[in-house]
Amino acid sequence: MFPECFLWGGAVAANQCEGAWQEDGKGPSIADVMPRGVMGERTENPTEDNLKLEGIDFYHRYEEDIKLFAEMGFKVFRTSIAWARIYPDGEADTPNEQGLAFYDRVFDECRKYGMEPLVTLSHYETPLSIAKKYDGFRDRRTIDLFLRYCRTVFQRYKGKVRYWLTFNEINSVLNHPLLSGGIWTPKEKLTMGDKLQAIHHELVASAAATRIAHEIDPENKVGCMIASVPCYPATPSPDDAIKVMLQEQAEFLFADVQARGCYPGYMKRLLRENHITLRVEDGDREILKNTVDFVSFSYYLSRCISADASRETARFFGTSVENPYLASTQWGWPIDPQGLRLTLNRLYDRYQKPLFVAENGMGARDVLVRKDGVYTVEDDYRISYLKQHLLQVEKALEDGVDVFGYAAWGCIDLVSASTSEMSKRYGFIYVDRDDSGRGTFRRYRKKSFYWYKEVIRTNGLSLHE
Repeated sequence: MFPECFLWGGAVAANQCEGAWQEDGKGPSIADVMPRGVMGERTENPTEDNLKLEGIDFYHRYEEDIKLFAEMGFKVFRTSIAWARIYPDGEADTPNEQGLAFYDRVFDECRKYGMEPLVTLSHYETPLSIAKKYDGFRDRRTIDLFLRYCRTVFQRYKGKVRYWLTFNEINSVLNHPLLSGGIWTPKEKLTMGDKLQAIHHELVASAAATRIAHEIDPENKVGCMIASVPCYPATPSPDDAIKVMLQEQAEFLFADVQARGCYPGYMKRLLRENHITLRVEDGDREILKNTVDFVSFSYYLSRCISADASRETARFFGTSVENPYLASTQWGWPIDPQGLRLTLNRLYDRYQKPLFVAENGMGARDVLVRKDGVYTVEDDYRISYLKQHLLQVEKALEDGVDVFGYAAWGCIDLVSASTSEMSKRYGFIYVDRDDSGRGTFRRYRKKSFYWYKEVIRTNGLSLHE
C-alpha cells in the first residue's frame, strides 16, 4: 500500500522544456551548445539546429502544462531553475529580475493546484560563461558563484518551495563532465585527478547549499540526486563480483558524502592507487557534515558487468554486457523493474533516510493517432513499463523502505538530454514537434495520461486491476 501522503507527480528539466533561451535577459548555458545532446559534439556558440533553444516552449505555455498536470492529480512537480536565467553570465552583481519573476509565476501556478514544487538547483545547465572561463567545477571559484545563486533563489522562493535538490545525477560527472560539471576541457584530456577535484568542489558546494537552505528556512527539505544504475555480475566469477563492487562504489561515493557527511574509506584507496592528492581546504570537511534530508535518484535501467573488458560495450550509463534475462527499449536500454526495488532497498539500508524516486520512465517513438475524433497516442507499452516499476515501489514500501514520492520522467514530451531528439518521448502528454523542429507545439493527452490519473486518484490501488 502507498501511504496517504505519497507525493505522486512528474519531472522535467528547464533546459529540456523551457526554450526562450535568450528571452528576458537569460544567458546561454552549456545545454545551448550541445545540439546533439551529450552523445554529440559541443559547439562554441548556440546553433539553430539545437532543439533545446525552443524546447517545448514551456516558458510561454507553463500555465497550460501545469493545468494538465493538475488534471492528472499531481501532488508534486519536479522542475529545475535555469541558473543562467537568474545570473546570465554567472557573475553579475545582481540577479536578473525577469528570470526570478518567471519562476515566481511557475511556482505560484503549482501552488494554485496544491502541487508541491520540487526544484533542482543545477540540472545540466551551468552558465556557458562559467564553463568557458573557469572550466566549471574544476575551479574552486565556481563554488562561490553557485552559492550566490543558491542563496538568491532560497531567499526569493522562501515559503513557495520547500523541497530542493542540489545537483542532478551528480555522479554523471564521471562519464559526462561537461553536462554534469560544466567542465569545458574535453573529457579525453581530463585525468582522474581532474575529475575527482571537480567532484570535491561539487560536493562542498552541495553541502554548503544545504546549510544555507536550512539557515534561510528551517522548513526546507534538501535532497541529493544520483543516477542509480544497479549492477549485476555477468557470471558467478569472483572477478565479476569485485568489478561490480567497484562500480557500485563509484556510484555510492556521491550519496555517501552527501548523506553521511564524510568521504568513505574506499575513497582513500582510490586516491592512493591513482597517486592523487585532493586539494582540500581548511573547513571543507566541516562543510561536508551538512548532510541532506533525503536521498533522491533516477532509475531507468540496470547493467550487467564483466571483468573481461573485451565483452563489454559502451553505453550511455557506462560499459556493460547484454543481460539475456531482460528486454530492451527502442533505444537499447534494458527494462528491469525489479532493479528499482533492489535500488530502493540498498539505498535505504545504507542511509536510513527518506527516499524519493526523482526520475523513472521509458523513451519511445510514439505515434499520434485520431481515435473517436480525438488525437491521442496508444502507448500501452509505457503503461506496462510504469505499472511494473510502480508495483516494485510498492513492494519496497512493504519491505519497510521509506519512499515518500515518485516523479515520472518527462511527464510531458521534451527534448532528450542524451541525443537532443524529440522522437525519444517519455511523456503522458504528446507535444507536436519533431526532430527537425517542425510542429505546432500543441499538446495532446496520451492513453497513459488517463491511466496515471487513475493511479493517482486511487493512490496506487488501480495498479492491481
